[in-house]
Amino acid sequence: MECNVIFQPSGRRGKIAEGKTLLQASHELGVDIEAPCGAHKVCGKCKVKIETGFFEKFGIDSQMSHLSPVTEEEKKLLQEKEIAENYRLACAAEIHGDVLVFVPEESRKADQVVLETGKDRSFKLDPAVKTYYVEMPAATLEDHRDDLRRLQDALRDQFGLDNLSIDYFVLKELPNIIREGGWKVSASVLYDREIIDVRPGFVRQWYGIGIDVGTTTVAAYLCDLGSGKMLAKDGMMNPQVRYGEDVLSRITYAMMNEDGRRKLHDAIIEGINTLVERMTEKAGIKPTDVLEIVLVFNTAMHHCLLELEPKYMGRAPFAPAISAPFDVKARDLGIHISRAANIHVLPIEAGFVGPDNVSVLIAEEPYKQDEEVRLIIDIGTNGEIDLGNKNKLLSTSCATGPALEGAQIKFGMRAAPGAIEGIKIDPETLECTYKVIGDEKWHGRGSKGGAKGICGSGIIDMVAEVFKAGIIDKTGRINKKLETDRLRFDENGKPEYILVFAEDSAIGKDITVTQGDIRAVQLAKAALYVGAKMLMRHLGVNKVDRVTLAGAFGSYINKESAMVIGMFPDCDLEKVQAVGNAAGDGAQAALLDKGKRIEARDVAASVEFIETAVEPDFQQRFAEAMAFPHSVDKFPSIQHILDKIPDRKKKAV
Repeated sequence: MECNVIFQPSGRRGKIAEGKTLLQASHELGVDIEAPCGAHKVCGKCKVKIETGFFEKFGIDSQMSHLSPVTEEEKKLLQEKEIAENYRLACAAEIHGDVLVFVPEESRKADQVVLETGKDRSFKLDPAVKTYYVEMPAATLEDHRDDLRRLQDALRDQFGLDNLSIDYFVLKELPNIIREGGWKVSASVLYDREIIDVRPGFVRQWYGIGIDVGTTTVAAYLCDLGSGKMLAKDGMMNPQVRYGEDVLSRITYAMMNEDGRRKLHDAIIEGINTLVERMTEKAGIKPTDVLEIVLVFNTAMHHCLLELEPKYMGRAPFAPAISAPFDVKARDLGIHISRAANIHVLPIEAGFVGPDNVSVLIAEEPYKQDEEVRLIIDIGTNGEIDLGNKNKLLSTSCATGPALEGAQIKFGMRAAPGAIEGIKIDPETLECTYKVIGDEKWHGRGSKGGAKGICGSGIIDMVAEVFKAGIIDKTGRINKKLETDRLRFDENGKPEYILVFAEDSAIGKDITVTQGDIRAVQLAKAALYVGAKMLMRHLGVNKVDRVTLAGAFGSYINKESAMVIGMFPDCDLEKVQAVGNAAGDGAQAALLDKGKRIEARDVAASVEFIETAVEPDFQQRFAEAMAFPHSVDKFPSIQHILDKIPDRKKKAV
């Protein structure tokens, strides 16, 4: 006998053989219902509601009596109220007549996940590590298969996973775990090939972390691999900073010191372990519950973390030790998560353009766009730039230095409570107002805003505002004859503009912008601008259609301020978007969807790298880009702003 079964809200329907469960029916009709325990009636995730009555639209009479009686397992996993309201477990309810089944939101299998980042991103949820609950027959004198074979057979028979290997450290504990669970275990499998974790009984959740290792900052994201939900995020200054502020200085350190490679490796691993410990504690889990980490970084950081010889990255032709994506055990790197956990490294593109740029690309997906020419700038100590669309993609890297992340700035600091993130300066009075992280209020003279320093977004605002107010000229020189008590001179006679007076700051001293700060930002922004223009020349375009600003503080950048100082070529401001840490987003995407790893491999192979620093007119173009916003190029999109800048040339020295 066959019965009519209809699932809502999907509308899927069909005839199902009597005696099959609702879960089996859902599989036959292509309806996704959560069943992480593998239909063993222990998780309660496959909850559905039976709609009763005659449904003329479908021509069926749906009744609770058309299903098998409520089981003891259902009585344990469902509330009495739910049972009274016609809820059943799809894995337990057998079909004996026509039924209309409603699948509630919480029971629908999550095949899409939206990242909680500076930009809404959604993609398929299909992690490389998946956990399966299996029940095995106990060993007997008649059935004396070894424990591993028993587990392998169960995974093959119940989930179609064949020819599985097992990590040695998991195998060591397997006999005890199987018997502790009463021959019922949850096994985590990597790439459908290797068993990397086995735990007694049913395990509801398993975890992974995406990490963006920047030259100056490290950002990490702890995710539930079953739901795709981000449970915690954290960041820190890269501990390697003590060995050098930029990649070349760290490569030099590794070359000049016998144990340099080991020290650089140990420093960043120590930092990652600190982040893991902090995030897992916040989420209420153990570090050993983490089964995979996806790492992205520039090529130099890639080599330093993996303890690969970096010296050849410091000389032409800048050939890396390996470009392909690969996997390594957490224990081999000294990362304190599950010993058998997998560490996945995305591919290197070329030269210093490493997995972090590939990560940006799989997050932003310019290779899926049609005719629109898009410019993507990943702002960091080692800036990376992409230009193009699905027809052709170009990329380059440029040494911007750490100024835009707070280093090399007198009062620079990382984004944390007390950091100034926004600045406004009145061009008439030259008075400054500011906003700090953790406080929505704007503060000015006489208002104690708790300012401790200036972070990345505040630094860009700071330079744009002193330029718009005429405090500095196009060359970046501070006007020494400003008629304001906010102008002061340091012990060497160099001018500074006071953003926050000592009595209003949280550090008991004036927070200022110095001539050195301006120069550091000029060098960084000129590098980004020239890189973008060089790519435009190679692509054969005079204007870009859209600009995307990425980076650790990318979503907080004032795009008008960024264009005013000339960080990128002219573009309609409405087409400029700040998206936050796209490299971190890409790391999460590759963590939660293994298909993104294939995209990463393909885009790394297809994008064309341009070495802009060897262009014959590079130095000339760099010098032109040092001016605000540029000494030659025009900016029609913000000309109305530039026209309002006070002319103080006659007062400048």
